[in-house]
Amino acid sequence: MARYIGSVCRICRREGIKLFFKGERCFTDKCAIERRNYAPGQHGQARSKISDYGIQLREKQKLRKMYGILEKQFRGYFSMAERQKGVTGEKLLQILERRLDNVVYRMGFASSRNHARQLVTHGHIKVNGRNVNIPSYLLKIGDVVEMKETAKEIPQVLESITRMEGRGLPPWLGLDREKLRGGLIHLPTREELALPIQEQLVVELYSK
Repeated sequence: MARYIGSVCRICRREGIKLFFKGERCFTDKCAIERRNYAPGQHGQARSKISDYGIQLREKQKLRKMYGILEKQFRGYFSMAERQKGVTGEKLLQILERRLDNVVYRMGFASSRNHARQLVTHGHIKVNGRNVNIPSYLLKIGDVVEMKETAKEIPQVLESITRMEGRGLPPWLGLDREKLRGGLIHLPTREELALPIQEQLVVELYSK
């Protein structure tokens, strides 16, 4: 599967916001956005007028890269959201939040979504007592996600767990901090999702 292997900080600078690819580093002064808050490249600081299409495209790219999804899969999620009743943009965000790698990250087991994806693919996560190594696995309300005992000794995991309290837990997730077990309580509403995204622009882009 194709993956971007360049500097992830360049992605944040290109989109103009922190996408938290490097976990705790993103909260320090070493973050690339803090040091060089402009697009990468020779003409990064040049002012340029962006068309309406360009604005919509950048918003889509921002959302796609935030969750680490390739274009084909992202378009599939949008088609899924279109078929559901309700506001398409909100449904799209709910689908993305239900991804197993995202839930592992949100619960504090990993410092970033990339780290969470690695934990899942390496077989360190269980869902309802069964091994699941597919990061895109979509959780349902009531599913129980837990960390394997062997994974609790991984240094990066231990570091993430110690910082779990400071990060807080989204209201749509439940978590037993002692047993490192939790799951989806309800689907998040748009008000609960503090994402710097204008999802309506993504809907407009794909509706052309």
